[in-house]
Amino acid sequence: MSESIVLDIQNLKSHFFTMKGEVPAVDGVSIQVPAGKIIGIVGESGCGKSMTAMSVMGLLRYPGRVVGGTILLEGRDITHLSRKELSRVRGNEISMIFQEPMTSLNPVYPVGRQVREAILLHQKMSKEEATKQVIDIFRAVGIPEPEKRYHSYPHQLSGGLRQRVMIGMAMVCRPKVMIADEPTTALDVTIEAQILRLMKKLCKEQGTSIILITHNMGVVAEVCDYVYVMYAGKVMEQAETFELFENTRHPYTQGLLKSIPRLDEKPDRLYTIEGVVPNLLHLPKGCSFCTRCGLAVERCSLEKPRLYETGDAHGVRCFRYEREVSLDGE
Repeated sequence: MSESIVLDIQNLKSHFFTMKGEVPAVDGVSIQVPAGKIIGIVGESGCGKSMTAMSVMGLLRYPGRVVGGTILLEGRDITHLSRKELSRVRGNEISMIFQEPMTSLNPVYPVGRQVREAILLHQKMSKEEATKQVIDIFRAVGIPEPEKRYHSYPHQLSGGLRQRVMIGMAMVCRPKVMIADEPTTALDVTIEAQILRLMKKLCKEQGTSIILITHNMGVVAEVCDYVYVMYAGKVMEQAETFELFENTRHPYTQGLLKSIPRLDEKPDRLYTIEGVVPNLLHLPKGCSFCTRCGLAVERCSLEKPRLYETGDAHGVRCFRYEREVSLDGE
């Protein structure tokens, strides 16, 4: 990537220390987020997408913690900041939209007041000025009658409006990076399209970089500039969106794309990737995908592959491309 990098995640490792053993939920993940771009992180449930986001936000709690790697926000290492220092960064320089807004909003306070709290926490202004700013951001994210909705409680709003409130809360302080953890999963396709258009608009107008976590490859194709495909806590493939869809390399990514139903095909049975995501306590000795891969050879079950470059900043963690230059220098 030749663009200016706002968020640089380098070899991040986040483990959970349980009674049964140490769980490598995030295992050496490296992600670069350029200014004003949308980065997609995709993969099946349990592959480490949300844990990566929680690690970046400093939201991991016992028994989980970051055990290795660095998180650089505009060159500043925020990996091990104190809670007080993190509170200045969260919501102001880097923000997050969670998957289900109903559980993220306090049910006993009006939504406008909750968004106003974020402004008063990070910016020096009066309550009247903050209230006006909240109404302005509500209008910007497409909430009808923003003055009225300011006084509404979460249960009085539809799912789409609640998600717009969460986007407004995340954007109100104009953060450098916004993480959206499956922000459209609970919405119907019409509202989903509106929310995605809104995110692209805010990214373009405010210059905020967005990390979009999803399992929907169609969403990735529509809005993302770069894509990182995760599996069992590792990045298996990374590339610009067009490059990834045109020249898919890793068998796992190929399986994900093949699983998407097509309008021009009417198969008797939809394609699925055989098997399930492995137990992180008992990962294969070699490639974590080898037990589900139809192209696996004996070496795949014995050695862990690196992330190899195959041209056009396209990286793939597969021995089939080991003749190329390694990206991660392992």
